Amino acid sequence: MSIDRALFDQVMVPNYAPSAVIPVRGEGARLWDQQGREYIDFAGGIAVNCLGHRHPALVDALKQQADKLWHLSNVYTNEPALRLAAKITADTFAERVYFCNSGAEANEAALKLARRYAVDHFGAQKDQIIAFDKAFHGRTFFTVTAGGQPAYSDGFGPKPGAIDHVPYNDLEALEAAMSERTCAVLLEPLQGEGGLIEPVPGFIAGVRALCDKYQALMVLDEVQTGVGRTGALYAYMHHDITPDILSSAKGLGGGFPVAAMLTTAKVADSFKVGTHGSTYGGNPLACAVAEAVWDEVNQVPLLQGVLTRGQRFRQHLEDINAEHGLFEEVRGAGLLLGAALKPAYHGRARDVLAAAVEQGVMCLVAGPNVVRFAPSLIIAEDDIDTGMHRFGQAVAKVVAG
Repeated sequence: MSIDRALFDQVMVPNYAPSAVIPVRGEGARLWDQQGREYIDFAGGIAVNCLGHRHPALVDALKQQADKLWHLSNVYTNEPALRLAAKITADTFAERVYFCNSGAEANEAALKLARRYAVDHFGAQKDQIIAFDKAFHGRTFFTVTAGGQPAYSDGFGPKPGAIDHVPYNDLEALEAAMSERTCAVLLEPLQGEGGLIEPVPGFIAGVRALCDKYQALMVLDEVQTGVGRTGALYAYMHHDITPDILSSAKGLGGGFPVAAMLTTAKVADSFKVGTHGSTYGGNPLACAVAEAVWDEVNQVPLLQGVLTRGQRFRQHLEDINAEHGLFEEVRGAGLLLGAALKPAYHGRARDVLAAAVEQGVMCLVAGPNVVRFAPSLIIAEDDIDTGMHRFGQAVAKVVAG
């Protein structure tokens, strides 16, 4: 059997359109494909491989746990899950943790909990969830409806109700939509899929204040911004606020599927026994790896290094843009960055991505007009420099037509 891109079209559901490149091995910030060609990875599995590929601490944690215990039902708990939850609650606002497998599942749990909390404390009439235009919260029907991109939720029949959207960074629009019926406001502290849209000063704190005013829960989607990605353990820590519920995934497992919903004891109490669950949530293998990730990431030198590496990326992008004039601005925080294309190049972000792969560097897009970067948090400076040199060559080819 020939294992190549053509096989995908024969055996896989066609909801993806993957590259012809099939990576087979990784080390740090570098990948190699079936032909042995090397790539520098500025994509990180969309902000997932936060410590790069095959980090020794993660490999060791997985191997040790694999020799002990792989899976239990939630009729039982397990040591890796308890250790990880203890560390999360010690290092964040959270007092309680719920484990699951993906960002969508963490957001699904967050929205269900917000609704159940409102029913318990105020009554069934308090059911409105407000989210933001251009948001992305996952692909379950509840979370994709909460995401502010109708193209992802249209065409599947009647959508879950009592979900409204307002423009990001617009506190006046948010307050106009809120009332005593509002049970939760769901937002990303930095919009990822929507184009790396940064919150304006005071916006996050303003959302917190409005949630307090209307007795609504503030739900932060930190699936992409969490676990060190912005230079803090979680992005809410930059804003001097405390959310009521927070979703975490992607980087939490460093490449192993795991997610968590973080919340307070008071809010968590509305998830009584049997109200929600996950067969694989709290899996010992996943939690053992995630604990190793947590121990590595939650260190001041690493988090400070995210900021300095982010500045190095920005400088390279500015230098490339000074030569080629492709970008309108560079957005984002830490090592979650987006280079927004000038209007003359709108719709060509994927062209840039394809050209980059040809030059031996992997990046991402965030919509049709933004090239996104989410590399390893510990990527070597030499890898940044080499990868950005290759990226510059890709930009030159796109500009040259």
